[in-house]
Amino acid sequence: MDAGRLSLNQITVNALDLPAAVAACERHEVPALALWRDKIAAVGLERAVRLVRSAGLHVSSVCRGGMFTDPAAPRAAVLDDNRRAVDEAAALEADVLVLVCGPLHDTDLPGARARVRDGIAELLPHARAAGVRLGIEPLHPMMLSERSVVVSLRQALDLAEQLGEDVGVVVDAYHVWWDPDLDAQLARAAGRVLGYHVSDWLPRTTDLLLDRGMMGDGLIDLPRLSQRVAATGYTGPVEVEVLSSRWWAQDADEVLRTVRERFAEHV
Repeated sequence: MDAGRLSLNQITVNALDLPAAVAACERHEVPALALWRDKIAAVGLERAVRLVRSAGLHVSSVCRGGMFTDPAAPRAAVLDDNRRAVDEAAALEADVLVLVCGPLHDTDLPGARARVRDGIAELLPHARAAGVRLGIEPLHPMMLSERSVVVSLRQALDLAEQLGEDVGVVVDAYHVWWDPDLDAQLARAAGRVLGYHVSDWLPRTTDLLLDRGMMGDGLIDLPRLSQRVAATGYTGPVEVEVLSSRWWAQDADEVLRTVRERFAEHV
């Protein structure tokens, strides 16, 4: 894929703070960066904005909002945190605020999913006023008890369609590649894709969360998936998001060199 669409998701070089990640993007001519909120908080929002703007970096996304599902969590506090996430995305002029919707805390799966729908609906007026689009990211079904009760592209699209304008989906190859319904749902997703993330699924993965592969090391047919995502009309940045304790242990410059090479060869 054209390197002009490459975005580095910060988690790929998790050991770097935001200033170091920005500098790495400059060294390796990566035009866009996806920011995580803990990294923003570590330097402060104003400094984060200055850093990316002075480097001329496009912010492809802010990760994350969401986490609507805990029935014991004060609803007002969850909404306030999500509003802050929207404000951060607006200040950084991010393409999308990624929503990781929250795990199952008890046996009431329908109730948890209803809290997701209602939480996004409550957040949406603030996001619209701020000019921020919300991207629902479905996660692999095995992440249901840890990260999200939204576990398929079909489910994410159903939510986006119910909620209306300014809500779409984020397609993460790692989380959706297995789905036998994927082609049909991508065909349905025209105009709704707000982000696209790539990595790879290793044949003998040892940790569902922290053992993602670099593109080309695993089982995902990324060129085909990229074509299907492009057919939805999505032309925005493509984030390399490799959550991997193995890659985190490598020198960041070597990781960035590999990212650029694999992006050109396999995405």
